[in-house]
Amino acid sequence: MKNRSAFKIFILEDDAWYGSMLQHYLSLNPDYEVRRFENSSAFFSALHENPQVVTLDYSLPDCDGGEALKKIKEHNNNIQVVIISGQEDIATAINLLKNGAFDYIVKDDDTKDRLWNTIQHLQEINGLKQEVEQLRKEVGRKYDFSKTMIGNSDSMQKVFSMIEKAVQTNISVSIYGETGSGKEMVAKAIHYNSERQKKPFVAVNVTAIPKDLIESELFGHEKGAFTGAVTRRIGKFEEADGGTLFLDEIGEMDINLQTKLLRVLQEKEITRVGDNQVIPVNARIITATHKNLLESVQAKTFREDLYYRLYGLPINLPPLRERSGDVILLAKYFIDLFCTENKTEKKTLSNESQQKLMNYRFPGNVRELKSVMDLSVVMSDGPLIEPENITLNTTAKVTDIFANGKTLREHTNFIIQHYLDNNKGDVLLVAKLLDIGKSTIYRMIQSKELVIN
Repeated sequence: MKNRSAFKIFILEDDAWYGSMLQHYLSLNPDYEVRRFENSSAFFSALHENPQVVTLDYSLPDCDGGEALKKIKEHNNNIQVVIISGQEDIATAINLLKNGAFDYIVKDDDTKDRLWNTIQHLQEINGLKQEVEQLRKEVGRKYDFSKTMIGNSDSMQKVFSMIEKAVQTNISVSIYGETGSGKEMVAKAIHYNSERQKKPFVAVNVTAIPKDLIESELFGHEKGAFTGAVTRRIGKFEEADGGTLFLDEIGEMDINLQTKLLRVLQEKEITRVGDNQVIPVNARIITATHKNLLESVQAKTFREDLYYRLYGLPINLPPLRERSGDVILLAKYFIDLFCTENKTEKKTLSNESQQKLMNYRFPGNVRELKSVMDLSVVMSDGPLIEPENITLNTTAKVTDIFANGKTLREHTNFIIQHYLDNNKGDVLLVAKLLDIGKSTIYRMIQSKELVIN
């Protein structure tokens, strides 16, 4: 039985003894599948099998070596051809190499060793090509937003339309959406479907880096620039050169660093901390925030000129509660994904489970839904996921809201407090979500009716 993964080698050699010697020698490697042909007619009849390598005798009685090389390359340019000749003709060798031959080996006592080394080299190259191709396919599957960003709702269709526009140019993109709504996934979908897809995608979460280190993180530093800088460090702008730099939670950036970022965006060059050398950079900028940056501009916590420099093409990512029609669609997708990745039996949601998910508002958005679905698969014993297998992070059921005897004021306080807890105490965002005045919330905090944790 033939090994389909074997490295296939065809030997075209009219000298039966010499061809047999090469075949025997190369066959010592169990990874090689070696076939020998004594005439070009039989060889070309089998060429449809597309070997990785052909060793070609240049002086064939029934076919010119140069013509054979041309026909092989016309059939499949990926087949590597090694010429084996009895004559050391430099001009001929150069001409054959120009026309696509990988190597030209003269028949002598060292031929078989040279051929062995050449084919080993070709096998390594072939392996690398397969790895690269596999990575490209994986990246393509992973970031094909039409497949991984699930949604039939009108709001998501608008997002898909904006992504399509974003991938066609290098315009800066600003993504707005709540925590967990999938802002980084949108950024990756734009990068990996754009002309920059073969260059780096570098993500920086502004809130995850201490204030005194973020300048070094973005622009890099030289050895000795500050205490602890024991070596030179390349910054994220240099890492992303030619690709995309994703700045998540840009609204949290210190106002002083905003000034330096603005200069970099205007001049397209950076200077490492502790150095005077100017380094040109070419990175597409995509930013994301859960804040209303215009309100931050009005509050003087975000530079207006930087806001307009970053605004570019805005993409507003809706929270999951505003795309209720997508909840079950996403839930089924996450279940199938988890089962596939963990090689478990396929599972489905019962009607009661679907209703339970539809009644929940998912303050953690898509990220929370995925976590809930992953756990539900683990907790269910059979092929059907029942409501008791689904754990939701809620302190009170909607159906029980009137069973606790609270006053309207207490209910109001409970709802606002719930939104504050699930939105990191962001008063402006909660005011927008609940359509109430922010001064009302501030007044309730001041009177200790509400608490920001």
